[in-house]
Order: sequence, then C-alpha cells, then structure tokens
Amino acid sequence: MDTTILLFLLQDGITNGAIYALLGLALVLVFAVTRVIFVPQGEFVAYGGMTFALLEAGKVPGTAFMVVVFGIAAFLVEMVARRKALDLIGTGREALSKLILPLAILGLTTIAVASQAGTAVNLILTIAIIAPIGPYLYRVAFAPIADSSVLVLLITAVGVHLAMTGLGLVFFGAEGLRAPPISSAVVPLGPIVATGQSLGIYAITSLLIVALYLFFGRTLTGKALRATAINRIGARLVGIRLGLSGRIAFTLAAVIGAVSGILIVPMTTLYYDTGFLIGLKGFVAAIIGGLVSYPVTAAAAIVVGVVEALASFLASDMKEVIVFTLILPVLIWRSFTNPHADEED
Repeated sequence: MDTTILLFLLQDGITNGAIYALLGLALVLVFAVTRVIFVPQGEFVAYGGMTFALLEAGKVPGTAFMVVVFGIAAFLVEMVARRKALDLIGTGREALSKLILPLAILGLTTIAVASQAGTAVNLILTIAIIAPIGPYLYRVAFAPIADSSVLVLLITAVGVHLAMTGLGLVFFGAEGLRAPPISSAVVPLGPIVATGQSLGIYAITSLLIVALYLFFGRTLTGKALRATAINRIGARLVGIRLGLSGRIAFTLAAVIGAVSGILIVPMTTLYYDTGFLIGLKGFVAAIIGGLVSYPVTAAAAIVVGVVEALASFLASDMKEVIVFTLILPVLIWRSFTNPHADEED
C-alpha cells in the first residue's frame, strides 16, 4: 500500500464515517429520550435513498403510499386510546396530522412527478415523505409500551425492523436503486480528488451536527428533550409531555435517516434491506459513545469508517467482522469500569 492508496482509503473512510456519525447521533438521541435502542434506524436510510432515486427517475415512490398506511394506523391507535374521552377538536386535530397530511404529501408527490419538478423539489419531497413515518411509527409501536423495560422496547424494535424490511420489499421490490449524483464537481486535492458528492456529505453532516447542537442548546423544545433524557420522571413532574418528546425524537431520527439515504444513494446501490447493515455500523459508533455522548459517537463513527475502508483493502472478506469487533474491547472495558445495576421496575 502506497501513500496515494492510503489517502484514497482515508477519504473513503471519512466519507462513510460521516454517514455513520449521523446515524449514531440519531440512535443516541432516540435512546436518550425514549430508552428505545432504535434498530430500524437503517430502514429510514434505505427508504430515504430509494425514495429519492425513484423521484429522480420520474416515478411515484412506494413510501408516498406507505406514509398514508402508517398515518391511518396511527390514527386508529390514537382513536382507540382516546375512545373514552373523544372530542371534536381533538379528533379533528388527529385527523389533520395523521390522515390529511399524508394524503396531501401523496398528492404533492404525484404532481411533482408528473411535472418533473427537479432535484431540489425531489430532495424536499423525500424528507417530507419520510419524516412523518417516524412519529407514526412511535405512536403505533412504542408509545403504548413507553414505560416498559429497555429489554421489552428492544424486542419491539427488532420486530419493527423486521416489519419495515418486509414493507420495503412490498413497496420497493427486490431490485436495487441508485440515483444520479447531486453534484458532478471534482476538486483535486494533491494526489487524490474529492467529488462534489463527498464534499456535500461533509458539509451537510457538519451542518446537521451544528443544527442539532443549537437545537438542544438554544431552543425550548430541545431543552425539554434534554430534560427528558436526563430524568423522565422529573421532566413529567415539571409538565414536559413525554409522548410529545418521543414523537419529536422519532421525527428527527427519520429526517436524519432520510438525509443519510439521499447522500449515499448516488454512491452505492440501495436495496430494501440494505439499511440494516448501514444502521449497525452507526450502532457500533453509538455503543462506543455509550449511547450517551454525541461527540464521542461522532468521533467513533469516523474511526469505524476508516477501519472499514482499510479492512476492505487489506482483508475484504473479513471487513464486516473487523468493524463489529471494535465494540468488544469497549464492552469489556465498560463491564469492568461501570457497576451493574438492575433496571427498576
């Protein structure tokens, strides 16, 4: 391996690591607020990337219909939960957010595809389609058992992952999809070149991290999420609605997943089940960060990306094993340094 190859591998590793950083941050966010180890995070990546690819190809994506299905399911669950205290205003509000909104998104998507609105509109539409799936999913699968143990929530998350993978096969089919690059620019950097797509990944990842930092540090909603993450009971006592915090966390996770999918679908072919492996690598970074620390998670994601790139060159058959082995020393170290405590009932 010469210096040029090493630089290319480092560039590739940092590019992938930036995506893993976004997924790791989403996993930490969801776990901190809801105690859910969000196994289906990778599905949002696959959904986002394949939705954007289909929009770019001039087709209405299956997720535009899927969001309507999720909205109907969330509406029915909400109505059953409120069956003893239904009121016209509350029912209208729920119908607006869970029935009218997804139907409006489907209508706008159909119009945009028919008129060939362009890449910028497709980017916005992709995020608009994927974002509501997060809170709908939370309302259907996790809100009814929000006070259960972490183990029960994890088992539920695994079941949701399997269901979303199956839905991906139904709505997208078994064929892979790939989108044209958002930018075809090429920037020479000494012996290597950086594509506009890679530079876009660095820029968007940095902007999202800064936006999340400002959101949690400067906004009332962000501070409420931080309070929920620190002490759920205390947050409830001071009037913070835990259900709303959960919906916001899942919405942010869905948006981050959609953006990640948009960024990587021009670089690799995505299939309906591709997101799971990508999400697992973000999970490795989140575990190294203890599912608590955002900066450590971001730094660990870059390390994961670089290790994966080097392993793909030196031992391609073992690269996945090498990447996932990174969490073993971290888990062993934490088992010795952190005392075990049973979860309270």
